[in-house]
Amino acid sequence: MLVVINGKKTELPDEITLADMLTQRKLNPETVLIEYNGELVPKELWPGVVLNDGDRLEILRFVGGG
Repeated sequence: MLVVINGKKTELPDEITLADMLTQRKLNPETVLIEYNGELVPKELWPGVVLNDGDRLEILRFVGGG
């Protein structure tokens, strides 16, 4: 399945959830926000959101600094 993540076409397995996609990409769920097809998705819903071909994701990461 082909989705767009942060503007880049990305191949993902079929039937993958937002939570599984983060695990696959080795991203810490505590440090990211996900916009799914233009809508911000609350973290508690990630395990139930199954991605579809053509979906658009924006993954925003929190970075500390000073």
